[in-house]
Amino acid sequence: MKIAVVILNWNGKKLLEQFLPSIIEHSEEAIVYVADNASTDDSVSFVKTTYPSIKIIQNKENGGYAKGYNDALKHIEADVFCLLNSDVEVTKNWLAPIIEVFKKEENTAIIQPKLLDYKKKDYFEYAGAAGGFIDKYGYPYCRGRIFDTIEKDKNQYNDTTEIFWASGACFFIRKEVFQQLNGLDESFFAHMEEIDLCWRAKNFGYHIKYVGTSEVYHVGGATLNNVNPKKTYLNFRNSLFTLTKNAKGILFFLITVRLILDGIAGIKFLIDFKPKHTMAIIKAHFSFYNSLINLLKQRKSTKNKIKYYQKTSIVLDYFVNKKNIYRSL
Repeated sequence: MKIAVVILNWNGKKLLEQFLPSIIEHSEEAIVYVADNASTDDSVSFVKTTYPSIKIIQNKENGGYAKGYNDALKHIEADVFCLLNSDVEVTKNWLAPIIEVFKKEENTAIIQPKLLDYKKKDYFEYAGAAGGFIDKYGYPYCRGRIFDTIEKDKNQYNDTTEIFWASGACFFIRKEVFQQLNGLDESFFAHMEEIDLCWRAKNFGYHIKYVGTSEVYHVGGATLNNVNPKKTYLNFRNSLFTLTKNAKGILFFLITVRLILDGIAGIKFLIDFKPKHTMAIIKAHFSFYNSLINLLKQRKSTKNKIKYYQKTSIVLDYFVNKKNIYRSL
């Protein structure tokens, strides 16, 4: 099985200096690529000089995560792509358990390893933790992380199990499935496009797995941190995009409930003296409404919509019922 580990880079020389050594050392089963999103720093020349074995793909523009990977992966021949953030440290034998599952399970199309926090290595990392799910209204949560509550790793998620979405921080996908799904949705630019891709894969009947015997450490927020209103904007908008395109059920009802819940979130940001984040939510909704006609066309083309949620409202469970650990849900 031919594995391509593809690291998307944009002006990330410092991250490449820090994290490429572990990837080179522990990825002997794979070919390593750096896909550069038209960087203006000297990160490309650094890779060429320091790691001549790494293959470089130079995209013509910075199209974000989605377009960046779509453009780069067209030039790569492999059975499985690993989309790996530039701020991830991998561990010894991280690839072997992933490869084993792909070989044994033909209908498993996407896999995520255990994501731990690089800065606090005995805790899960926010962006994916031990595999993701969404509630009825499109809000994501993870085994090991619900909203801002992050669990300590006590080997409670060392299993291999079915999940709903895999984190884009370290995302394995079969090439044939990536092509069948026409890749990532470039209208997202960044954030939650992996959830959309996983949802579309689920609607086609594919399995998505979490493999807890493979571990990586993710810095998180290295390109856009949680205090940045742009991240709030992208997360709220793209969640609505994903819900509209893929959700089974009465869309008007789902969006109406989301409007109310997002409004409450906006008020909370105001109370917390974060008005820029409130404005980000408002802008996210206006962008969503401007995109609605195109989203409805995509929704119409999705024939096999599946039941996608285990919990009706993670917001209610977390903020009202005070259930902040996955196993308490």
